[in-house]
Amino acid sequence: MKIISFKHLVIGLSMFAAAGLAFALKPTIKVADHGPRIDLEALIPKQFGDWRIDETVVPLIANPEQEAVINKIYNQTLTRTYINSRDERIMLSIAYGGDQSDNMAVHKPEVCYPAQGFQILKSPTIGSFSTGEGGSIPVKRLVATHGPRIEPITYWTTVGDVVAVEGLKWKLQQLKFGLTGKIPDGLLFRVSSIQADDAKAYQIQDDFTRAMLGAMNPKERGRIIGNPGAAS
Repeated sequence: MKIISFKHLVIGLSMFAAAGLAFALKPTIKVADHGPRIDLEALIPKQFGDWRIDETVVPLIANPEQEAVINKIYNQTLTRTYINSRDERIMLSIAYGGDQSDNMAVHKPEVCYPAQGFQILKSPTIGSFSTGEGGSIPVKRLVATHGPRIEPITYWTTVGDVVAVEGLKWKLQQLKFGLTGKIPDGLLFRVSSIQADDAKAYQIQDDFTRAMLGAMNPKERGRIIGNPGAAS
């Protein structure tokens, strides 16, 4: 009979204990299941300030493969196009997911746009967006192009009540929840417009977003921008 050495026994027990600890620490409580249900269609106003819904332009539609991924990641999605009195148009897309774990990571524009045949003309850069009364949050800005169509994009992602647009900080926020046994919810908020002048486009996008947030009460606004004081 082959005798197991003390060294191998210790290693085996350590591995068993580590596996048990990992299982014990695995998050199991979904934050989304213990709070008010979010309804994007009702949450986002259809008209505010100088903006109203424009039914003639539809935001980027995912292909069947992308649609399957989105449906797996998110519980709800909302896409609208708005227009103002100056005929400026903003395409709005919001996706909410009740499980922002590793298997349900947010689907970012720098990934989904190329999957739709776009090229990234200007790589994502991190900027700051002033929400108005809610303070400032970090955002990512990039420019995608498809033939003659040039589309500047602004977006941010949330994990729980924190905006986190950098991968490392997003992961750290996710881990904070995991240590308490909770699985965070989150969303991706994206605005874009078809315009060659990206600086002007970002200004209009910011004005649109501030007007939208200003038309919402603080609790509703918090579902979109989280807690700016804790933004990452």
